Amino acid sequence: MLRKSRILAALFVLAFAPTALAQWNEEVLYSFQGGTDGVHPTGSVVFDNQGNLYGATSNGGGTSQFCLGPAGCGIVYELSPPTQNGAPWAETILHIFRGSAYGDGAAPTGGLVMDSSGNLYGVTGYDGSGQCTLFGSVVGCGTVYEMVPPSQPGGSWTETVIYNFQGGSDGYVPQGDLVFDGAGNLYGATLFGGGKGANCDTLYGGNCGTIFELSPPKVNGGAWTEKVLHSFASAGLWDVFGDGAEPNGGLILDEQGNLYGTTYFGGYALGHCNGGVGGTGCGTVFMLARQEGTGEWPETVLHNFLGDPDGAGPLAGVVADQTGNLFGTTYGGGSDDYGAAYQLIRPSKSNAPWTEKVLYSWSYTQGAIPIAPPLVDPSDGTIYLTAAGGGAFNKGTLSKLQDAGKSWTDTVLYNFNGGGSEAGHPDSKLVFHSGALYSNSPEGGTGSCQGNCGTVYKVWP
Repeated sequence: MLRKSRILAALFVLAFAPTALAQWNEEVLYSFQGGTDGVHPTGSVVFDNQGNLYGATSNGGGTSQFCLGPAGCGIVYELSPPTQNGAPWAETILHIFRGSAYGDGAAPTGGLVMDSSGNLYGVTGYDGSGQCTLFGSVVGCGTVYEMVPPSQPGGSWTETVIYNFQGGSDGYVPQGDLVFDGAGNLYGATLFGGGKGANCDTLYGGNCGTIFELSPPKVNGGAWTEKVLHSFASAGLWDVFGDGAEPNGGLILDEQGNLYGTTYFGGYALGHCNGGVGGTGCGTVFMLARQEGTGEWPETVLHNFLGDPDGAGPLAGVVADQTGNLFGTTYGGGSDDYGAAYQLIRPSKSNAPWTEKVLYSWSYTQGAIPIAPPLVDPSDGTIYLTAAGGGAFNKGTLSKLQDAGKSWTDTVLYNFNGGGSEAGHPDSKLVFHSGALYSNSPEGGTGSCQGNCGTVYKVWP
């Protein structure tokens, strides 16, 4: 994704700064090698009941002649845990994306989710049957795909494109992880499209993105049905406050089926984030309220980011604790403009406003430029976060935030190195599994790509 490339490039201009020694342990489970292997893992990983791990890479697979970028269309992979102590995790490539020439998508821009039958679902940012263009070439509008496991052990997985975005009033460039509701519907976001808003990224032709629903077929082999739930409009020319723009995916659902997420731009159209490519405003947190029986999903902007000392540019969605409060991160803003972690406190009365609290502003030595959402430990409320830059080696950090009453305390648990076989610039959601945290990094590892090809890693106390 072009946005990720710009962010990663910016990380290298930050200066070196030492910090305290790491307290936790890190192990790289797999280093991507490029070529026929994957390059730059993206989005969340997911585990099955046997402890196998699944994910996607945005490039790689050895199919570059069919795709937009020079490094291939991307893959879906499986990592199987060692069968004996000291043995490595084993990678299996489940699918190599081949682009629209083969009726496929290209360049996954989110991780994977798994249904109760073990099927995997994700999005690609490009290709498919849509006719969206970039730099004068048709690159497709993106897809939603399904991976079905083999009926017999050792067989091949089957990939099916279950939806092709078409652009225009439909969305294009789907982004981030999908989420299921209890009825088996999938929800996600597209960065662009939707037919509203004229001041978003003109590189792709404008419009400010959508939130969509995909409903499963009523009969086996039937088509999934897409519905655009909301088209973002950003702020109008003379507006002080407006709608959000360019949603990031990673939506969550509450017990009533309402959707929550963030937009990178939009909201408050003056001040710190005014102007520039992508529209105006520092971004928003929004809710789409499910209206049973009507099919309507009215939107409410829960918070408009202001920049400094508030956050700016949330690049990931939000997560919720057990009481329904929301937590997230912003790429910029905060007291030092290296990003912030925030809490949105759910009101006790309906129709009352949500209250934002900045929990932490990154200072560079503790990390900088958080891109992934936080992870809340439901047992004690501890919040785990990664920053994509800063720290001892300018390769990012893992931190925890704990509620100390009047304030939250930050502790750096690990400084990523990015050299040798280590992970670097972590930018994806953390996942709890068997007493450790797991995720991936787009750089680091032993691969021969520029900046290395990326890793899947775990960290633990």
